Amino acid sequence: MKRILFVCTGNICRSPTAEAVARRRIEEAGLKALIEVDSAGTHGYHVGEPPDPRTRKAAARRGYRLDDLLARRLEIADFQRFDLLLAMDRGHYESMLRMSPPVYHPKVDLFMRYARNFDCDEVPDPYYGGESGFEAVLDMCEDAVAGLFEALALAR
Repeated sequence: MKRILFVCTGNICRSPTAEAVARRRIEEAGLKALIEVDSAGTHGYHVGEPPDPRTRKAAARRGYRLDDLLARRLEIADFQRFDLLLAMDRGHYESMLRMSPPVYHPKVDLFMRYARNFDCDEVPDPYYGGESGFEAVLDMCEDAVAGLFEALALAR
């Protein structure tokens, strides 16, 4: 079983979007027994809350369900439990490295390193922008998840 955690700031926009995209891809590929995904935030601003309504609305337009997701904060135990912890931006990446013991640093990476069609290493935070930002996050997540799954297939 490969366990992957997507991490953003409050776990209400970017990381739950990546989780939902990955979940659907796992389901479509029949990989539920092989891959587990989750998401978390580096901060506890929204613990116990569902994803941002704009996130849910954008995701629903593409057929993704985020109804069962609730924000949670990244914990030290996550570094032990997950095989790969993917940061949505450099700030999250640095926070995760500071938070975790050095032995777990090889498990931490930037999510967009797996993207095939975007030449950037960060998923921008759509929280303070308009609807187009949430659509852009979905585009980036769909691309990076596809690349991630390709990389995992190569690693088998």
